[in-house]
Amino acid sequence: MLQLGSKVIIISDQYEQNLPVGEHGYIIAYDRNADNVFDYVVRVPASNRNFLLPDEDVELEEVLFQMEAERIEREALIDYALATHNEELFYRIMKGDGEQEDEVAAKEPLSREDFIRQVNLKAWI
Repeated sequence: MLQLGSKVIIISDQYEQNLPVGEHGYIIAYDRNADNVFDYVVRVPASNRNFLLPDEDVELEEVLFQMEAERIEREALIDYALATHNEELFYRIMKGDGEQEDEVAAKEPLSREDFIRQVNLKAWI
C-alpha cells in the first residue's frame, strides 16, 4: 500500500472511468470500504479533480523513472555493443545477467559425492 501524499502517475484506466492516463497526482486518502474495488483517492492537479483508483491503475513516480532509466541504459549498451561489434556484450545484454550466472553454475563439475547424491535422489523419486 502506498503512503499518503505519495506522488503517483496514472498508468491505466482499468474500469474505463475516463481517467487522465499519464497525468501525475497525489494520494490523499485510502478507500477502506471492503465492498469497493477502489484502493485510493487520488488528487490530480492538472484536471483539478479527485479520482477513486484501484491499486493496479497507479504507480509511484520514482518507480516509473527507474524503469525508464534502466530501459534507456539497456538500449544504449545494445547500441554500443552493435557499434563496436562486441558480440559477447550483446548476447549478455539480450539474455540478461542472471541467466549467465546459472549457465556458469551448471557447467561446474560436480564432486563424486554430489553426483552420487543427485543420482540417488532421482532414482528415489
